[in-house]
Amino acid sequence: MTSNPSSAASTYDVVLIGGGIMSATLGALLRQLEPGLSIALFGRLDDVALESSNGWNNAGTGHSALCELNYTPLRPDGVVDISKAVNVNEAFQVSRQFWSYLVESGQIASPRDFLNPIPHMSFVWGPENVDFLRRRHAALQEHPLFAGMSLSTDEGQLRQWMPLVMQDRKPGQPLAATWHPAGTDVNFGALTHRLINLLRGRPGFDLNLAHEVEDLKPAGSNGWDVSVRAMHGGGERRVRAKFVFIGAGGGALHLLQKSGIPEARGIGGFPVSGQFLRCTNPEVVQQHHAKVYGKASVGAPPMSVPHLDTRVIDGQRGLLFGPYAGFSTKFLKQGSWLDLPRSIRMDNIGAMLAVARDNMPLTKYLIQQVMQSSEDRLKALRDFVPTARKEDWELITAGQRVQVIKKDAKRGGVLQFGTEVVTGAGGSIAGLLGASPGASTAAPIMLMVLQRCFGDRLPQWESRLREMIPSYGTKLGQDAALCAQVRERTRTALQLDG
Repeated sequence: MTSNPSSAASTYDVVLIGGGIMSATLGALLRQLEPGLSIALFGRLDDVALESSNGWNNAGTGHSALCELNYTPLRPDGVVDISKAVNVNEAFQVSRQFWSYLVESGQIASPRDFLNPIPHMSFVWGPENVDFLRRRHAALQEHPLFAGMSLSTDEGQLRQWMPLVMQDRKPGQPLAATWHPAGTDVNFGALTHRLINLLRGRPGFDLNLAHEVEDLKPAGSNGWDVSVRAMHGGGERRVRAKFVFIGAGGGALHLLQKSGIPEARGIGGFPVSGQFLRCTNPEVVQQHHAKVYGKASVGAPPMSVPHLDTRVIDGQRGLLFGPYAGFSTKFLKQGSWLDLPRSIRMDNIGAMLAVARDNMPLTKYLIQQVMQSSEDRLKALRDFVPTARKEDWELITAGQRVQVIKKDAKRGGVLQFGTEVVTGAGGSIAGLLGASPGASTAAPIMLMVLQRCFGDRLPQWESRLREMIPSYGTKLGQDAALCAQVRERTRTALQLDG
């Protein structure tokens, strides 16, 4: 994909900053709701979806809490809390509905270009963990969003579900797994390309690749003046936007800070890099067809839950194991080593120091991860694949994450592991910070942006929103009949029959 900058247009209704799944989703939603809007997208790289949205830069899990144990913590009273799991699953169902609409209306030709059915599994060993998984399954299985989840401790059944994981495993160890057939593998890079192509196919959209937004200035009631620099020569230009969305991954924090909106004051960022072991040997890959999530080690952050994933990228199957966390001062994979120090300001340094003080176990964990040898990584892999051979797996670097740091009255500052939407200036600007479940929940996150920033237009958009997202305004978890109807519709539209 090549850049297509328009020098004629200097004023837009909407400017999207960043070439990933978030900007693409918001642009596609707005185009469906109001086709006459003029929209420009500015991305600093030579193509879209080259940072965290790229297929190999994330695990591609359609995050629906079917397998991710960190979404169902065990409370001190021994009860498994499923509230976050329900919210995450609800959000993914919204994304599925939007994608289904685009397929049903012929705007996306084949869902298999970006989405594939892959069972989601949780796998644990040891008496305490087996007990936890039983409690988790019992808490989830009666909920409409999790219908169809199976639990087994039988080694024969486990071998059917995940033969590669069970091959040559030592006998006698207590094992348990849950299995759900409704899991998915998502190539968010391919999806981003398809959404951008929808926008490119209609008038009123300007795609500007290899263009970096360097500054944002309020332009009073007229919105924002956006300063843009061409990355490969061609100088600078300034455009005006009535509304600006900053979906630039880790790069969003700098631009929110430059915007000067009060809502961005006091926010900091903690960058975390990640690596995976990847296998493309067909003899190994064909023995595993699932996303298998385990439990995080003591002191590990939530995003470091170990998992063995089947991936389908551009029609080719592979396996990923990880993530192995690390630390980098970059806010983007193709960013600058000065990103972190440049983000430190007087209004956020207190919160950042408080987080450093309160998260020494995390710091120790990251140092240990950085110091790992290839043998250490292989040892962790063999907890999931006992027969793993070093020569079958290569180390790859994933996308960069920037976790949000916010001020806290009691502790000074807290480190958050979710996704944060920041809006300001009367709803004329919005930015996205944070990470997982991120891309999986792009559609509901962008609905939140619409509600906060386009509230005056929502009444005229509501019928269209309900056409695209039948559950709009309702909770699927509270309506079993609607939940079943939506799941069946999206399963059929997205060709998730296995």
